[in-house]
Amino acid sequence: MNAMTKYERDDLHRLIRQREKVLKSAAKQRSAEVLADFENQMGQEYRFDDDRVWSEATKIADAAVAKAQEQIRARCREIGIPDRFAPSISLAWHHRGYGNSLKERREELRKMAQTAVEAQEQKAKTQIELSCLDAQTKLAVSGLTSEAALGFVEALPSVEERMPRLSFAEVAGDSQPPVAERLLSSNALRQQRFRERRAAALHSVTEPLQVADVTGSNGGGGEP
Repeated sequence: MNAMTKYERDDLHRLIRQREKVLKSAAKQRSAEVLADFENQMGQEYRFDDDRVWSEATKIADAAVAKAQEQIRARCREIGIPDRFAPSISLAWHHRGYGNSLKERREELRKMAQTAVEAQEQKAKTQIELSCLDAQTKLAVSGLTSEAALGFVEALPSVEERMPRLSFAEVAGDSQPPVAERLLSSNALRQQRFRERRAAALHSVTEPLQVADVTGSNGGGGEP
């Protein structure tokens, strides 16, 4: 098989860049579709929270109340209680905090879904970038001829090399120098060390004065 020409590699590079751009846009669109689907699922889960549903539930409850009321009156007649003195029952809805709790639950679920979708989209974009980078690298390598150029590509560090395994001992502060100090910029580190030296200098000056003051106080308090 003949090697790719420079023009073919250039065309493929443009295609890969365009593909990366389109796939990232598709990932964003997919996020919107996933969130819309989740909203539909949540609507189905809480479909009972609807005026028509509550209206139907009220009709059912009213019918049950009317039937129970008639049974109460019938029994009262059997034991000699006139209808006007018979006990009665009525329907009342008690939903203390129901509306707020349901609204808060739906909002909580919506935020959880948004967070999950954002993570999925970011992961998808990273995978798209990595796959396109891999394709571009293969194209570039196919056109390299010198050992120096090939060795340069092979020496490029990986993500794992740039982000090594996290050591608990280093994070806990057992290593020298501590991780926190290594994370500071050179300018911030110089400022931190300057503050430490100034605090140490002030301490070295004030400590003898405090000792002298204590000695003078003890000397002046004795008998003449």
